[in-house]
Amino acid sequence: MPGYLIGVDIGTQGTKAALFDEALGVRATAFEPSSLISPEPGTVWQEPDVIYGSCANVIRSIMEESGVRPQDVLAIGLDGQMAGIMGVDENGEATTYYDSWLDMRCGKYMDQMRQKAGRRIIEISGGPVTYIHGPKILWWKNEHPEAYKKTAFFVLPHAYVVGKMTGLRGAEIYFDYTHLHFSTFGDNANKSWSEEMLDLFGVDRAKMARVVSPFMIVGKTTKEFASISGLIEGIPVSAGCGDTAAGTFGSGMFETGRVLDCAGTASVLCSVVDAYVPDTAHETMTMMRSPIDGFWLPLAYINGGGMCVRWFRDTLTGIPCAQYDELEREAEQVPVGSEGALFIPHFSGRVLPNNPNLKGSFLGLDFKHTRGYLYRAVMESIAYEYRYFLSVLRELYPEERFECLSVIGGGAKSALFNQIKADVLGVEVNTFQTGETALIGSAVIAGYGAGVLDDYRAPILRVMQKTRVFLAECQNTQQYRVFADAYLLALEHLTGFYAEELRLQKDEMKIR
Repeated sequence: MPGYLIGVDIGTQGTKAALFDEALGVRATAFEPSSLISPEPGTVWQEPDVIYGSCANVIRSIMEESGVRPQDVLAIGLDGQMAGIMGVDENGEATTYYDSWLDMRCGKYMDQMRQKAGRRIIEISGGPVTYIHGPKILWWKNEHPEAYKKTAFFVLPHAYVVGKMTGLRGAEIYFDYTHLHFSTFGDNANKSWSEEMLDLFGVDRAKMARVVSPFMIVGKTTKEFASISGLIEGIPVSAGCGDTAAGTFGSGMFETGRVLDCAGTASVLCSVVDAYVPDTAHETMTMMRSPIDGFWLPLAYINGGGMCVRWFRDTLTGIPCAQYDELEREAEQVPVGSEGALFIPHFSGRVLPNNPNLKGSFLGLDFKHTRGYLYRAVMESIAYEYRYFLSVLRELYPEERFECLSVIGGGAKSALFNQIKADVLGVEVNTFQTGETALIGSAVIAGYGAGVLDDYRAPILRVMQKTRVFLAECQNTQQYRVFADAYLLALEHLTGFYAEELRLQKDEMKIR
């Protein structure tokens, strides 16, 4: 009798689900857009029960589309957004909304944590303090003490949904170890909580859920969830992991030295290593744990990097907006470096290394720069940032070569974007047959955890076949060095400009 696996990805833009057979053939997919609540710039949240409902809805959709019998579903795995956090009570019910990774209101506490602990946080948790769990928890504690008091545990959105699906209560509620680098309170090397950091910032240890492996089967679907999702009661559900962790796992990142570009809403560059080397010197690379215990996935990302490409198309190309193919054709005719036009993609500040005062900018424009030039400049800026990330990665792990970059996500569809990355980085770039690697990863994690699959490597490597390879052109790589260095210089000068602008604004407010 055939068996099936379900993967669910709770992303920023929406919730996706896929139904796989045991050979990872896709039987059905579904998507539901997210309901992001953003009443003002820097404020972004989601309602937890809406997230939960979206998961039930997409699962029901794939079951109806496929015609597969619910009793033939053998395991379910979820992944979700990583840098945001929310609270639950002892019964697993939400005590806060989901405080999105895009929300910047915790900035004051981010600064306090840096001043008080600085690089010690990086040494222990594996990553610098940005708009992530620690500052957000302190924001809830100090700005909304009643919600903090009601909170029994701080959890990730996918863990909240799994808890609702399986009826987790009290000590059963969990925090999977792929998120420890974003916690600022985690002891990443030891898969535990840091008493030192919790004591230093006065956070109640009891509010930190048990740390578990993504492969752990934490429960089974309840009768209530079965009724709203089209499933049956009793299907095993794994703890799951972060979306980037699931995406890297699902793309076959099983060997050290490989590099992956998750070209989605955020532009994420990561690799696979087998040693924990926190980046205290540059405060750029963050040490994310792989779902595979003993491997780390050092990463850095541009907050909303992929959103910049869409913003350009939707905002600056007319009504109706231009098609991506049309913009690519225009940008292909533009010389390397866009003849001096530079774009700064940090609309919400630079995350890694953290520089919250930076803004998005176009620089070096003159009358020859048409929209094709500007569109290419947007893509080149992502590659310039990646070049810096890769230089830090090579410094941390000098024994690794990091010569091949695999691309997943929406950005992988752009041949021009892939070639620009190959040329700027001076590496081989390749794409796969499928871009839904997070869904594959989550489904396989669940299948392996439930004992449905006796191996996680073979099925993933079988389906993740290269579709196209982009080789760096030496002459372009040489030319790009000048423009990539100019990009970093522009960031340095703009940092001073925006700092002075902020100071003047504060002085003006005092006068008023």
